Amino acid sequence: MIDYIKGTLVKIAPTYIVVDVGGVGYQAHCANPYRFSQWLDTDVTIATYHYVREDSERLFGFQTEMERELFEQLLNVSGIGPKGALALLAAGEPTEVARAIEAEDEAFLVRFPGVGKKTARQMILDLKGKVSVFLEAGVPLPGEDAHTTAETSEALIDALEALRALGYSEKELKKVKKQLQGEGLSTETYVRRALQMMLK
Repeated sequence: MIDYIKGTLVKIAPTYIVVDVGGVGYQAHCANPYRFSQWLDTDVTIATYHYVREDSERLFGFQTEMERELFEQLLNVSGIGPKGALALLAAGEPTEVARAIEAEDEAFLVRFPGVGKKTARQMILDLKGKVSVFLEAGVPLPGEDAHTTAETSEALIDALEALRALGYSEKELKKVKKQLQGEGLSTETYVRRALQMMLK
């Protein structure tokens, strides 16, 4: 398994980041790629998970090893694939997902795209007692940066694209777009705020 990649962060897209390691660009799919915005064009170390199946091979990237551990735990649940696991992590708070599992809060878990009652129940059955470690130490979130109006508009568009890639519907996106327009936030913060709104 590829444990991590270390190099220069050269690109951020709605579903992935690209890290240049010695002239080779490694594409790592992420829950919220814009969380890495503050490190663009700088040297980074990204925790990774190398996902290999007969029909696909992908590298997934995470800010911390703890985030990767929760991703791996989620993949072990029947009915949850990489896309579903990323959607669960996208809010940037693994502690919230862990808390919902430990509290058997199905209502919270079914708010994520692709998670129905059956999958939520399976997550609780498979992971209760195994994710309490994530409640003790949360994953740090980057600070919120203000942008100019022009950048804000672009930041919101990028955030909506990232949410679309996670499986949220156009109806849901339209609703949060109205509430977030003109806020002057970074793309990462727009994604986080939108997820908080949709999970209420």
